[in-house]
Amino acid sequence: MPDSLTPLLACPRCDKALDLVPTGHRCAGCQVDFPSIGGIPWLFADPGTALGEWRGRLNFAIQKLDHDAAEITSALKAKDIHKLTRTRLLRLRSVTRDDASRLRNLLEPLEISSLESNYATYLALRTRLPSDQGLTTYYANVHRDWAWGMEENEASATSVVDALGHARAGKTLVLGAGAGRLAYDFHMRAHPDLTVAMDFNPLLTLVAKRVMQGDSIELYEFPIAPERMEDEGVLRTLKAEAPVRDGFFFVLADALRPPFITQSFDTVVTPWLIDILPEDFVVLARRINRLLQLGGRWINFGSLTFNTANPALRYTVNECMAILEECGFENTRLVEATIPYMCSPASRHCRRESVLTWTAEKKKKAERPPRHEALPDWLVKGEEPVPALSSFQAQALSTRVYAFIMSLIDGKRSLTDIANLMVEQRLMNENEAEPAIRSFLIRMYEDSQRSSRY
Repeated sequence: MPDSLTPLLACPRCDKALDLVPTGHRCAGCQVDFPSIGGIPWLFADPGTALGEWRGRLNFAIQKLDHDAAEITSALKAKDIHKLTRTRLLRLRSVTRDDASRLRNLLEPLEISSLESNYATYLALRTRLPSDQGLTTYYANVHRDWAWGMEENEASATSVVDALGHARAGKTLVLGAGAGRLAYDFHMRAHPDLTVAMDFNPLLTLVAKRVMQGDSIELYEFPIAPERMEDEGVLRTLKAEAPVRDGFFFVLADALRPPFITQSFDTVVTPWLIDILPEDFVVLARRINRLLQLGGRWINFGSLTFNTANPALRYTVNECMAILEECGFENTRLVEATIPYMCSPASRHCRRESVLTWTAEKKKKAERPPRHEALPDWLVKGEEPVPALSSFQAQALSTRVYAFIMSLIDGKRSLTDIANLMVEQRLMNENEAEPAIRSFLIRMYEDSQRSSRY
């Protein structure tokens, strides 16, 4: 491990410096070893549990592909299937099975560690992987970054490099680097002293590392809306124009527990990140401030569609600008542009996205952000009463009603029979029962028929 990276790294549990050891890194204070996965530091707060979870998500992704292949086999048994449809399905089954094999080989480094998950420690640290982020959640991004997304990649890189202006990039962190193309382009064009590309998804990071080393990887793309029959599974060659220049490093970790020494970076880039993190932007701005040296720059790039149930946290651009100033940033420059987004040549699904790029200079330290805790005490310790949240109460009522309806489905009762029983039990009135039951069963039926690959 190059010495230029280790001095920047900190324990995601206690924020103290890490020691370089033969197997990766170690926190002497916490007595925790952080392994190297495929040559990449694995710096989650509880490394064993995070590794166990990602292994589980790998297994799920492979099982999903196996399930898809089985469904195709079942569809092929139909007697009246069109010959072109049969040809398409036979090919799709073949590429689906091949894709599963390729993913297994690519992600082999996840199996090399003998770490055991310690769920109690995991809960005590109050960290967890986002439940809505699977291994292949951003699978299309690797194809965009390294196969066909030249126009979007160029527009994105130009926006971020231009935002730097005449300033030196210095030591740069790309937080939420994904499949790595923007970090690669920034490193090759802006010539920072070093670049650290950090993400929490091992598939994206392992692909990026191999491609930037000069390797070519072949993986299948499964477009949302294929242009032609043969576009339903397209074998893409993922490669970079040239190997990345020296001074580029990868880290696998949680953006809400960034494992870096305070004020380690001159530039922090956050591409398509700030509005998808489950943290108040105010706290995140303080977290970014803490990573930067005085005079350092925060370059943010992407959309601004905060995905949270709390309307107070769905900030507009004006609010973000005010928050930046309150969190120690000044001289903020904001540029808006419309660029192509995920325009695969094999798909009819394509759009243009309005993106914001801001550059904000750190002029003073912000209040220290709290250590991120994804889980509250009543979940972690199990000793406090579970709060009677209004959402829980609404869900409990819905669950009881749904469970009762499902218990009435016995293969003999009709929709009308079930509706009449709901009226008899005084769960619904006569006018609403049958339409409500029909709507419920329609949703159940559609869910049973719905299938998505990634």
